[in-house]
Order: sequence, then C-alpha cells, then structure tokens
Amino acid sequence: MEGKPAINGKDLVGACGIYCGLCMKYQSKAKSRCIGCKLGEQHDWCSIWRCCVKKHGFETCAECGEYPCERYARRRQKDPKGWILPDENLKDIKHGREDWLKEQIERRLLAEKMLENYNEGRSMSFYCKSCTKLPVDLIEEAIGKAEKKFESDGIEKADIKTRAKILKAIIKDSKFR
Repeated sequence: MEGKPAINGKDLVGACGIYCGLCMKYQSKAKSRCIGCKLGEQHDWCSIWRCCVKKHGFETCAECGEYPCERYARRRQKDPKGWILPDENLKDIKHGREDWLKEQIERRLLAEKMLENYNEGRSMSFYCKSCTKLPVDLIEEAIGKAEKKFESDGIEKADIKTRAKILKAIIKDSKFR
C-alpha cells in the first residue's frame, strides 16, 4: 500500500500485545498515520512501550517476568474490554510466537485486501475490527461469497460503494451464524 514502509510481520508486534498491522491508525493513509511501535521512537508517549522496550529491552511484555505489571494493569482497568485481545495475544506470543505471528500476517493481508478493493471510505474500522476478531477462514469465505455475488449481479469493480455494502452485509451475517 502507498505510504507504508516495507516491513516484516515481526515489526508490527506491539509491545503491549496489539498487532499494529490490524490497527486503523496503522492502515490509515493520513499523514498522521502510525507506523507501528517498532519502526521509530514516536511512541515515547506510551508508558508501556517506554517500560518494555526502552527500560527493559524487551520486544513485548510477554518476555517480562513482572507481566502483568502495575503499569499494564492500570491501562487494562481504564478499558477492560479493549485490553482483552492484547492480553490474549501476549499469552499466545509466550506459548508460540511464530504460529501467532503467521496468523496475524494473514489477518493483516486480508484487511489490506478489503481496504484496497472494498473500502468506500467508511469501512476501515469495520474491516480492521473484523480481521482482528473473526476467524481467518470466515473472512476468506465472506470475500469469496462477495466476489461471486459481484460477478452474478454484474457489479463493476469501480462501484466500490455497492461492493463495500455487500461485503459488509455478508461479514455481518457470517459472524452471527
């Protein structure tokens, strides 16, 4: 995608357990977009990043014997639902980083495919969250169903608005079955 540095998947593993490649701030094309925590020191504002990376020299909190520390617990208390996934990610990283990373890269590539081909300018959040939370096979299946519908209904590639509407409806329907 335009404006993104060439990176490997490991560079998008956030210190706190977030996979930056699935974050809207990373996927954004705006000048203020985030490049991920490993690709610069622009995250000096983040107390978790400062503690994990700068102070202890770790890549993620999963490497720290104090995890979950008081600093991490304070962040989690502010937004308990928002920290469920990073907690799960850190546990997965601890027990098998390569398998976890492979899945995150698959998810990122699916999100980028949806953003490139089916984003009418209002779907970034939906696609990033879907790729973060839903099973990879369900996302792939939804894209396949959408492509078949585009073909059967004669929907042009340039009709992004209709394509986005159809794909989002299929994903919403799929995740509740």
